[in-house]
Amino acid sequence: MTGPTRAEYCVIACAEAWRDDGEVLASPMGVIPSIGARLARLTFAPDLLLTDGEALLVRPDGTPEGWLPYREHLGWVTGGRRHVMMGASQIDRFGNQNISCIGDWERPRRQLLGVRGAPVNTLNNPTSYWIPRHSRRVFVDRVDMVCGVGYDRAAGARYHRIPRVVSDLGVFDFATPDRSMRLASLHPGVTVEQVREATGFELTVPDGVPATREPTIEELRLIREVVDPAGARAREVAA
Repeated sequence: MTGPTRAEYCVIACAEAWRDDGEVLASPMGVIPSIGARLARLTFAPDLLLTDGEALLVRPDGTPEGWLPYREHLGWVTGGRRHVMMGASQIDRFGNQNISCIGDWERPRRQLLGVRGAPVNTLNNPTSYWIPRHSRRVFVDRVDMVCGVGYDRAAGARYHRIPRVVSDLGVFDFATPDRSMRLASLHPGVTVEQVREATGFELTVPDGVPATREPTIEELRLIREVVDPAGARAREVAA
């Protein structure tokens, strides 16, 4: 078996977001987060609940294992019993996320998805982020519009928590005194200097940044033969 690719390190980093969550609803958005959530369920997070995005709870292979009516789903969303992994068109040092527009809100240069459910997600249940192309256009000093709420704006929000941000360069968290973003691990082949150069604000960088956890042989087998045999992960992160 060949060694893990960058995409597979990203899968592992995303899967780890749900470690020790217990019986919560995983809501991954994107190819690699979805592979990561299914891998977590098959390995170290057997109590994790997966959804088809509509009304069913599903097994890692997509077959139904339960029914989740919409009213029940909303109860989970607003009661801290879901952990969503969203994308971000922009994210800042405190974890404020923008998926709505680029430029001034009154006359934006580009219209994006819109705010959608980001405020409810971030204020009412844990929210992690997956960013497949780490750059200064995404990791910005100040987001053009706040959709997902960061640590500097979430005072008093009972279930607000941003466990991690995963990019194609590394893993980031907010384990700092002021809850600003910290470099938690580097994917193999990536340097601290590369991350700093690709980030539009000053990151907290501890001494001796560890490497992102390597997949086990069994995890690699599951990724390649069970969860993603078609190799969709390589289309999101090619390296």
